[in-house]
Amino acid sequence: MNWIYLVVAGLFEVAFAACLGKAKETTGTEATLWYVGFLVALAISMLLLIKATQELPIGTAYAVWTGIGAVGTVLLGIFVFKEPATFWRLFFLITLIASIIGLKVVSN
Repeated sequence: MNWIYLVVAGLFEVAFAACLGKAKETTGTEATLWYVGFLVALAISMLLLIKATQELPIGTAYAVWTGIGAVGTVLLGIFVFKEPATFWRLFFLITLIASIIGLKVVSN
């Protein structure tokens, strides 16, 4: 169950990064709403990370959490914010995914 908390926490990390990206593109009330979304997603992500680290090793949990956030944010950037999907970006994204899986495999 703690791995599920951790994965969902990582997804909320992607959500708060997305909110920052959208807030940057807007102004006024709309930007404020994106910042509120950022704070809500941040709080949920942190609470789930705290819950997951009660049973999982902190080093592994934090690395997986940030890895999920990094992978998700890069994919979000490519698909939503039209950032370039160069060979090297995708290559290192794949190595990051392999590292996250490797940490999961070698953790108790």
